[in-house]
Amino acid sequence: MRYVEALKIAIRSILSNKMRSFLTMLGIIIGVTAVIALVSIGQGSTRSVTSQIQSMGSNLIMVNVMGRGGESSLTYDQAIVLKDSNFIAAISPVISTSVTAMYGNNSVDNTTVNGVNGDYQSIRDIQVAAGRFILPMDDEGRNRVAVLGSNVARELFGFTDPIGKTIKLNGQNFTVVGILSQKGSSIAGSDDDSIFIPLKTMFYFAKNRGIRQIYIEATSPDTVELAKNEINSKLLTIFKGDTNAFRIIDQSQILSTVNSVTATLSLLLGGIAGISLLVGGIGIMNIMLVSVTERTREIGIRKALGAKKKDVLLQFIIESLTLSGLGGIVGIIVGYVLSMVLGSAMNINAKPSLSTVLISFSFSVIVGLFFGVYPANKAANLNPIEALRYE
Repeated sequence: MRYVEALKIAIRSILSNKMRSFLTMLGIIIGVTAVIALVSIGQGSTRSVTSQIQSMGSNLIMVNVMGRGGESSLTYDQAIVLKDSNFIAAISPVISTSVTAMYGNNSVDNTTVNGVNGDYQSIRDIQVAAGRFILPMDDEGRNRVAVLGSNVARELFGFTDPIGKTIKLNGQNFTVVGILSQKGSSIAGSDDDSIFIPLKTMFYFAKNRGIRQIYIEATSPDTVELAKNEINSKLLTIFKGDTNAFRIIDQSQILSTVNSVTATLSLLLGGIAGISLLVGGIGIMNIMLVSVTERTREIGIRKALGAKKKDVLLQFIIESLTLSGLGGIVGIIVGYVLSMVLGSAMNINAKPSLSTVLISFSFSVIVGLFFGVYPANKAANLNPIEALRYE
């Protein structure tokens, strides 16, 4: 009953000074809201990026050549020989360049054109909405055919069917044979804004035979490391033991790096938001000290009527906890709504996790307890006679 009575007194005290109580709780509300919103955005971004990486395929291996001088790239034969392995299912060297694409009076500037072979479709899990993708015969015949990303097709053709139409890439004619399904951006870039042509056609179109990027698909997730070891051995032979001339990356490495960075970022954002809670706690302590001063005579009367030190201490601690607890609850509600709104605007799932909500609320209560102890202790130590004489 003593705790219930102390809670009633605390609520009456808060309601008797509504504006002051609200302003006191505002620091806690802002702190909890910031913690929930920022951490949820961080976690949502992590989930979004992780999903994009996983959609690339668990068997995916990427090779980037970073050599210098005469060994700054691979020849086609050097790149394609990497497929001679029992652990590799498909391989597609990639050469990219930027062009101006035109159809009639419509044009798209600075569009990326990728020279790829037929394996690129299965490696990157590309879906074709209309027509077809690059075929082996296109590559071997150096055919001037093109597959358009969904955004490029829309900008060049609008609602017209592009299949069979001729477009100009830097003034050279290419026949459109396929349109890709819209996929959106990913960690490896967006195919929606790209154009694909046969790799061997790209040799002549871009006057570039040097290959610096290769997409490789291992036969299974279990053979990824074995495939990487074989690739590494072959590239070391080509680059005469220079380990800095190339880089081999698989999905697990990307996930590990992304998770490490986003976890650190979420912790940093949560720490910054937590400062607001500390500021809110200082506000609670200041108001509680004012409350002790205002209610000095009340404390004296209670002590004169038999209230013990622990009763007064309990009353003011519960009042501080009530302020921080109510602020925490309001902050959770506002933080949840803000997270959903920001998540929707950023197109990510930013729904706050239960652990984030519980940690934020617990921290707000701990802050209220920590900053409420000093004012409560000051009230409990008042001399009843001096308190009664206080004006």
